[in-house]
Amino acid sequence: MYKILGVAKSRTFRVLWMLEEIGECYEHIPSKPRSNEIKKLNKAGKVPVLLDGEEILTDSSAIISYLGNKHEKLSFPSGTIERARQDAMVFRLIDEVDMILWAAARHSFILPEEQRVNAIKPSLKWEFEKNIDRIMDEKESKFLMGEEFMLPDIILAHCGSWARSAKFPSENKRFNDYIKFCYERPAVKRLIKSTP
Repeated sequence: MYKILGVAKSRTFRVLWMLEEIGECYEHIPSKPRSNEIKKLNKAGKVPVLLDGEEILTDSSAIISYLGNKHEKLSFPSGTIERARQDAMVFRLIDEVDMILWAAARHSFILPEEQRVNAIKPSLKWEFEKNIDRIMDEKESKFLMGEEFMLPDIILAHCGSWARSAKFPSENKRFNDYIKFCYERPAVKRLIKSTP
């Protein structure tokens, strides 16, 4: 059984969602970032942390990619063109969506107050919306990679939810409909019901 450490209101949610989607058993330990428990496993103090037996994995994107590969679900096979496109989408989402939200969070409550630059937020919101518009304009199917829900959808839908809670709501109707559609999946409904 997998052990997942990290509070659900973080990127840990992506790992929990992935495990619910693929139907694997896990134990969720809601450890806070930078806690002693986390620092023993990840010196940077970041969550999530996945324990697979004696192995320790960090970074939500790396973890869900590992789980997709290992269980051959929500991911294209390694070495295929489809997989290369999937990886490109994951890297793009991290670069163009996740990192913008992370920068806003850092300048809201993570960095020491004297290091925060509130004036950056309007620029981040503008860039976020521009990137979402472009991704939605390029999306030709029900999901990012086609007609099937895949791991990049977990990342983008989670970012959409994160954006709302961070007061970065998108005005893109297709994006908002997509987030709602993804969050209506049985796996994510089970997860939301079971996590504090």
